[in-house]
Amino acid sequence: MANKLEITLTRSLIGRPEDQRVTVNTLGLRKMHQTVVHDDNPAIRGMINKVAHLVTVKEQ
Repeated sequence: MANKLEITLTRSLIGRPEDQRVTVNTLGLRKMHQTVVHDDNPAIRGMINKVAHLVTVKEQ
C-alpha cells in the first residue's frame, strides 16, 4: 500500500444521495476537479469505496 492517496472529485454530486454527499465533503472535496491528499488507512479506503464512482484515486 502507498503512504498517501491523491483523491480527485471527477463526477458531480447533483442528484446523489445525502450519505454520498457527506462522504465526499468529509474527504475534503468541495468542488469538481479538486484534489486532496490523505494518508492511506482503512477509514479513508472505506470512504473511497463508498463513492468510487465519483472520484479517481492515485497512489503516491
